[in-house]
Amino acid sequence: MLRQLSIRNVVLVEQLALELDAGLGVLTGETGAGKSILLDALGLALGGRSDASLVRAGETGASVSAEIELPATHPAHAFLEEQGIESGGGEPLILRRTLKSDGGSRAFLGAASVPAALLREVGALAVEVHGQHDDRGLLNPKGHRSLLDAFGRLDSGSVEAAWTEVVRIEVALGQARAELAAAERDREWLAHASAEIEVLAPEAGEETRLAEERATMQAGLKAGESLAGLDELLGGSEGALSLLRQAARRIERGAADHPLLAEALAALDRALIEASDAEDRIARAADALAFDPQRLELVESRLFDIRGLARKHRVEPDALAALGEQMRAQLSAIEAGGEQIDEMDRELLAARERYADAAARLSDGRRDAAARLDAAVAAELAPLKLDSARFRTAFSAAEPGPAGTDRVEFEVSTNPGAPFGPLTRIASGGELARFILALKVALAEAGTAATMIFDEVDRGVGGAVASAIGERLARLAENSQVLVVTHSPQVAARASHHYRIEKSHGAGGSRTTVRKLADSERREEIARMLSGASITEEARAQASRLLDAA
Repeated sequence: MLRQLSIRNVVLVEQLALELDAGLGVLTGETGAGKSILLDALGLALGGRSDASLVRAGETGASVSAEIELPATHPAHAFLEEQGIESGGGEPLILRRTLKSDGGSRAFLGAASVPAALLREVGALAVEVHGQHDDRGLLNPKGHRSLLDAFGRLDSGSVEAAWTEVVRIEVALGQARAELAAAERDREWLAHASAEIEVLAPEAGEETRLAEERATMQAGLKAGESLAGLDELLGGSEGALSLLRQAARRIERGAADHPLLAEALAALDRALIEASDAEDRIARAADALAFDPQRLELVESRLFDIRGLARKHRVEPDALAALGEQMRAQLSAIEAGGEQIDEMDRELLAARERYADAAARLSDGRRDAAARLDAAVAAELAPLKLDSARFRTAFSAAEPGPAGTDRVEFEVSTNPGAPFGPLTRIASGGELARFILALKVALAEAGTAATMIFDEVDRGVGGAVASAIGERLARLAENSQVLVVTHSPQVAARASHHYRIEKSHGAGGSRTTVRKLADSERREEIARMLSGASITEEARAQASRLLDAA
């Protein structure tokens, strides 16, 4: 509910802090006292368009703040959370607007500066202002479907869930088709590349093993070249061993004649033993270094093939085998992709059928609720002097979505035989306000706004019609806060709280003030509304009767 409205330097209001309560509150005062100023100021706080003409003459700026108290479960809190703004849970919301005389303005939520559009969204959720120039609330067809659902206590959760599933499958199907199309473009290349890898059949670690084997054979080839001819140099008929043996035999014949010859013979014997050992080792080394040149050629060829294919695919040689498996898997996926898409098509068809069924059930519920709403509104029209008007809830097809397939709009025919059209076709501001009152009474708690404000809903009527308006406003105020700008004593008598708007004139110019009336003052104000400037005893007696009847 709107707990407080504070105004500074707005037109005729110099300084004002108006405390408001739940229930039905009325604002009365003589014509020109400034009732419209209060509504303009409130509209500014609720995010309305700024206008430099609202700044009080002679002042550089103006400000308006509205303190709104909402339950923690109110949609306004959820909206602010979606915008990333901490709403404070059950703490009151302070909507504030400042305006400069040069036209500049700023908007605040609490102490935080916010766009005026955000105040407008929050204000629309918390406060409904119904008057001749209202373009939101009940006059906005965008909200009619949700109001009908609330009136009929209809739950669109199953429709929303079914729609979410349809969208999920559509997104997945679109992605699958895009992936398949991209894969189809690569099918020929994948088939060729995977076949190339499959023919080569590389193994993990094979490139390392081949490189090591090749290095070993190349080392053997080099060492073998250095051993060529050694067998002739050592063991041939003219080799070193043969010559050493010949020398030993010659020395052996004279070794006994001189000790040095004996020593030389011993040295030759040792040399023969070492040379024979060397010959044996060289032979064994030659056997060990021996290899098949064809094997070297085969190893080098396969090694070059593996490395070349790895370079071609820009991977490490050891990753070729895994790459081949991946390519074969992609080819298999392409083959299976068509079947998967066929299955997803069947899933989507089933999901759309489930959605259509849920949406049809919701539509049936809406049409039942619409019939009851139309009857409820019709029952309210005659007492409000709208006998010739007719109301209906019109349906048309809407694009499927989370709220179903219905477009709902409240329509009215104001004269017998006239076609139905939007609520805004009602030309008279008073008639429009009464029609909205009839709708609000029929919808009862369907709306979400905690506060409803009616601007001169009783314009142009009196007597029984004014009493009917007052009675309906009081009914609305049983479960919410209702504020009414009124000239009708019958409406004023129904109020729980009565505020008088007064204009005074002084040296500093004209000023508008507002004060809450005590019970005794209420009778005098209602008597003034009944009789005019000169209050008679009969007017006071009639005021007392109205108050007693309320």
